[in-house]
Amino acid sequence: MLKVIIFFSLFVAHTFVSAEYIFKGFDDKFKPDWWQSEIIYQIYVRSFKDSNGDGIGDFNGITEKVDYFKSINVGAVWLSPIFQSPQDDFGYDVSNFKQVDPLFGTMADFDRLRDAFHQRGIKVILDFVPNHTSDEHPWFTKSVQRKEPYTNYYVWKDPIIDASGNRTPPNNWLGVFNTGSAWEWNEERQQYYYHAFQVKQPDLNYRCPMVVEEIKNIILFWLGRGIDGFRFDAVNYLYERADLEDESKSYKVGIMETDYDALIHDKTLDQPETYEMVRVWRELLDDYSSSEKVTNFFMVECYSPLPNTMRYYGNATSAGAHFPFNFLLINAFNQQSDAYDVDRVIKSWMLNMPEGKWPNWVLGNHDNSRLASRTNPLLVDGLHMTQLLLPGTPITYYGDEMGVQDTYVRWSQTVDPAGRNVGILRYTKFSRDPARSPFPWDDSVNAGFTNGTNGTWLPVNPDYWHENLVQLSKFKSHLRTYRQLSRLRQNPTIIKGDLHVYVLSKWVFGFSRSFYDHPTFFVVINFGSELETVNIKEARQTLPKILKVKVSSINSGYVTGNMVQSSSIHLRPKAALVLSTAKPNEDS
Repeated sequence: MLKVIIFFSLFVAHTFVSAEYIFKGFDDKFKPDWWQSEIIYQIYVRSFKDSNGDGIGDFNGITEKVDYFKSINVGAVWLSPIFQSPQDDFGYDVSNFKQVDPLFGTMADFDRLRDAFHQRGIKVILDFVPNHTSDEHPWFTKSVQRKEPYTNYYVWKDPIIDASGNRTPPNNWLGVFNTGSAWEWNEERQQYYYHAFQVKQPDLNYRCPMVVEEIKNIILFWLGRGIDGFRFDAVNYLYERADLEDESKSYKVGIMETDYDALIHDKTLDQPETYEMVRVWRELLDDYSSSEKVTNFFMVECYSPLPNTMRYYGNATSAGAHFPFNFLLINAFNQQSDAYDVDRVIKSWMLNMPEGKWPNWVLGNHDNSRLASRTNPLLVDGLHMTQLLLPGTPITYYGDEMGVQDTYVRWSQTVDPAGRNVGILRYTKFSRDPARSPFPWDDSVNAGFTNGTNGTWLPVNPDYWHENLVQLSKFKSHLRTYRQLSRLRQNPTIIKGDLHVYVLSKWVFGFSRSFYDHPTFFVVINFGSELETVNIKEARQTLPKILKVKVSSINSGYVTGNMVQSSSIHLRPKAALVLSTAKPNEDS
């Protein structure tokens, strides 16, 4: 089990104050489960590799590139939704949970993909959408017609009729994609249905026992097809207050009344019943795992306040997800952040995590601006050092390992409903298209993503001529740094060791990992804009006078094998180093 000890030290010498926090690791007998030791890599299927020339990524394209994942030491891939869908929200609007979308290939193509990964020891995780379906799903069609047992599969409510006889929605709840009311009138059924997201994504009614059983059957169907786990999308939206009480205004500045952020969503998010449903799903997966003698993994997405997020872990008597996504390095970190902010982010998760649970670290995904654009391209290596070398499971968004940046997408090219809903004047603020551009494989036409002549579903980043996999593999680059780090995290010190974190100056953050007589690793990152010199020997007095550079950021001026004095380490702006206590001629 994970244990945490905290104490604080004040260092008066020089110019820094160090707050030291200790995470107690494991003994040498500890054997992590696969989901604890492996890197999970998110593949946005539409954008990874196109095999048939239609400009959209597919199963066979991914299978072509399966060896790439071994080259960066990925142990599990998470596929964005592959289920049959009208693609109104690019797969997050499912019309058949037990069929794959023909856009990506056939079920036989998917089976080949799964087998190719499994043959190389790589797990396959599916993105599952439990909160809603497409309005083209047969369940919804039959629910509109009040055909049993589907009548109550969705959240249907009667209208409010005002004094003038006008029909209005049941309450003031708003849609996530800034579409105004989250209620849509259905003329045939003569009721409103609730849709937390798009109009074409009606919410399922989990107070209907048949819906609960349908979802269980779908989970078991895919487990039976040999997948290794699930990422559950938007779990915190599963239930809403049954009494339909209005939500309060947020009074946020610069927000329109129809924008989702105009309200405080305490009536539609993180309801008590949601945590119980997560427990039910975990129990189902655990029962299946015990029969197969391998863990079927379960992670959940929830952009919720930290206390609510932590509840998705479950507790000592009732298991929840293996972990909820840790979005703190997305939501609570930006270009203004200093070492104290990074220190708080890491401690916030580690200190609030229930005892015995496992951490995780997320730097990017399909809903947020890319890591290199959101922070600073020169910080990519330092942030990967943080993500891959802290205790826990790292989750990498496709292309982030290379430092790929957002692609500018013109209004005429915009396809994301989150952007199109708000119009040309505001789409750049809301559109997620820039983070979803095709993977840059090489410097050929369309970056090697497709050999078709009709272009790509989203524009390729114009930097592809030099920022591509082939080019970045040839010289010191974010990609090569990532490969070094992905190998290093297989070291017992990283998997099992203790953690100390330090604020070495206002802008320099550091942490160390140590494990019995194995080499200790010390990571230092300069988040500032000026050259810094830090004394980590003073911060951790047990360190030797000389340390070896194990991994260096592309802008550091150091290379692997360089020796540095622990009392005087020079860090360029945005530079980062992984240092080792291994002796000069010793492999660390």
